[in-house]
Amino acid sequence: MSYQWLDTWWWPYVFIAVAGWLATDLWRWLGVVVGARLKDDSLLLIWVRAVATALVAAVIAKLVLYPSGELKHVPVALRLLALGLGFAAFLALRQRVWVGIAVALAVLIGGQLLLG
Repeated sequence: MSYQWLDTWWWPYVFIAVAGWLATDLWRWLGVVVGARLKDDSLLLIWVRAVATALVAAVIAKLVLYPSGELKHVPVALRLLALGLGFAAFLALRQRVWVGIAVALAVLIGGQLLLG
């Protein structure tokens, strides 16, 4: 058996499709099977939500405090102000995610226009 077929043009696409499918669908189906048996207020589900929330908070903190790309040219104070005002709007207006994002973007864009 030779490995000549690894050099064909289509092999990377097959590998990505199979590896991507196995890596995601396996866990999705496992989540469906296990999740159907969990109560909404079970300790395991509360822990999973807490971990997911912590991961999202960590990603947001990294983007605000250690940004890459064009965001690193925005002053830290403006980034923190946008984060704070966006979160305040989210809480004040019945916890609608799009409101918080829109306010934070408006503060960032408005601050950049005023500063630059």
